[in-house]
Amino acid sequence: MTASYDARLGLYIAGEWLGTEGRETRDVLNPATGQGQAALPLATAADLDRALEASQRGFLSWRATAPEKRAAILTRTAQLLRERGDRIARIATLEQGKIQAEAKGEVAFAAALLDFHAAEGQRVYGRVLPRPSGSRSLVLHQPVGPVAAFCAWNFPIMNVVRKIAPAVAAGCSIIIKPSEETAGSAVEVMRCFQDAGLPGDVAQCVFGVPDMVSRHLLASPITRKLSFTGSVPVGKQLMKLAADTMMRTTMELGGHGPVLVFDDCDLDRTVETLVAHKFRNAGQVCIAPTRFHVQDGIYDRFAAAFAERTRALRMGDGLDAASQMGPMANARRPEAIAELVGDATGHGARLLAGGERGGEGGFFFQPTVLADVPTAARAMNEEPFGPIALLSRFGSEEDAIAEANRLPFGLAAYCFTENGRRQNRLGDAIEAGMIAINNVRLSYPDSPFGGIKDSGHGSEDGPEGIMAHLVTKTVHMS
Repeated sequence: MTASYDARLGLYIAGEWLGTEGRETRDVLNPATGQGQAALPLATAADLDRALEASQRGFLSWRATAPEKRAAILTRTAQLLRERGDRIARIATLEQGKIQAEAKGEVAFAAALLDFHAAEGQRVYGRVLPRPSGSRSLVLHQPVGPVAAFCAWNFPIMNVVRKIAPAVAAGCSIIIKPSEETAGSAVEVMRCFQDAGLPGDVAQCVFGVPDMVSRHLLASPITRKLSFTGSVPVGKQLMKLAADTMMRTTMELGGHGPVLVFDDCDLDRTVETLVAHKFRNAGQVCIAPTRFHVQDGIYDRFAAAFAERTRALRMGDGLDAASQMGPMANARRPEAIAELVGDATGHGARLLAGGERGGEGGFFFQPTVLADVPTAARAMNEEPFGPIALLSRFGSEEDAIAEANRLPFGLAAYCFTENGRRQNRLGDAIEAGMIAINNVRLSYPDSPFGGIKDSGHGSEDGPEGIMAHLVTKTVHMS
């Protein structure tokens, strides 16, 4: 066990922390070493039933709580998150692998989300529709009910806040199941909510065998909304389960971000920006730029510069201040990336940088650049979710748009061009929920985050994130 990992693991149900006694456990690993750090208790069916009962009680009381009181608790949670940020960021690195600068940035963004939702939750307005003879119609927005939320492991701090904050702001209760691989980060975030005064029945945190937990929570008539962040196949399976009770769903699924680089871009700035963004969190980002489609006139220069900057990146333990990219999150990922690289080179792609596992122990894979990758390669069709950049060339704007829209994914896309009219055309024509033009920032607390097509539906963040937890009711009065 690693002494420096000091997360206080447990299940949080009905305001009580529950440990390993009488429960199966699984180890939380350090991706930099591959070694176990702590034992995580897994919920039993009885635990889940208790969480559902608490969530129902919590909803009935919390929906009647004044928005100002909800806001005060969210604001206090943000304060606690900032105060404890260094410790929580260290835990995130120890169980997920990302470098400390990225983990601390994740804490800061999570706190900003809390501040936004605290304010936005006080602005849930309906409207009054006047009718003849003094009658009127009221349009009301009311909380949908208890929420079941499932998180991915790649942003173990932010993903938890992104699920809980809008639900609580809207007046819903929530049962959240974060990833078992990054349990410590989620637990420490939940302790911030608890210490800020959020009633124990309003938010529950459980871990367990994913299929068992999801089936149990989604089969219950208590659960009225599903919110999921994760892969496309798992998302589709959860939607099938949710259909039995016609519950509301928000699905933030996988992506395969196209990057269209035109020959009129600022080449040096574009390369520098994209290399940093491609390899953050070891490429384990649903909105990561992945397919780099570069116009013929600058393709060779772009490929050479991109590979040179990639080779200069320093890979290492995320706790090492000199590291620019940490390990991958689990043992599955390096093996999967190695298979994709081998398949791509087998189809004729040229390896310009990386391509191998690295580090002493742990789950490392070198930042990798592949050029001239054909569309037949698996990596050009399956979400890689790792540190590989796939380069190919295009001729016309029409060709670039067609390639960007070729896959069933529609989460994020990036475009680099100085032509203003082209920027407008690309914004209209590309099929994605979020598009960045001449930058890579897609996530802000006040703007909706979400995709289309196989990348899911619904939005998180922004006013839309709270509205996703509300139902509309019309009352006609005479």
